[in-house]
Amino acid sequence: MNPINTYIDHTQLKATATPEEISQLCKEAVAHQFYAVCIAGFYTAFAKAELEKTSVKIATVIGFPLGADTTATKVFETQEAIANGTHEIDMVLNIGVLKAGYLKQVKEDIAAVRKASQNEVLKVIFENCYLTEQEKRNACKICLDTGVDFIKTSTGFGTGGATVKDIKLIKAEVGDRIKIKASGKIKTLETALQYIELGADRIGTSSALQMIKK
Repeated sequence: MNPINTYIDHTQLKATATPEEISQLCKEAVAHQFYAVCIAGFYTAFAKAELEKTSVKIATVIGFPLGADTTATKVFETQEAIANGTHEIDMVLNIGVLKAGYLKQVKEDIAAVRKASQNEVLKVIFENCYLTEQEKRNACKICLDTGVDFIKTSTGFGTGGATVKDIKLIKAEVGDRIKIKASGKIKTLETALQYIELGADRIGTSSALQMIKK
């Protein structure tokens, strides 16, 4: 296993996040060599300036946190985020449409963002706390069909976050064909290491500084 800092997307997605807090987030990511910062689209260009000439990537959320934006809106968000310097797109799938069983529409939504993301990394957020096991499997199949790079467990804004059960389910469905980002309610180093052992390739957390102090 690589050092824990290399797995971390250092995250600040609170509605109250200020430019000063985003600047501090970027400084922390550089100081501790976290893999990426994960921020709202408004701050993408700001973070690009902060992280210029560093190895830290920028991940931007799309259709966040509900996933219920129109596909055209998600596509525009994606294109603008990339133009502003983002390296990775974390999009929320349309949760209600998935639960209704309209799998064709879910697939078309993700495929459109996949196309708009060009050659940048695309992560699809499931928000597993709202989904049945079959709905999670359906979403995994769609992600395999659309060629996404990562499946991400949660936004962190739902009623639950990453779980051992969900990591195991996703890994069983996609194997090594899609990477996994465990996110949501991950507060301790022990939890993060457990998810990595189960197959997570990235950890999304706002508690990274507490983890690396262990």
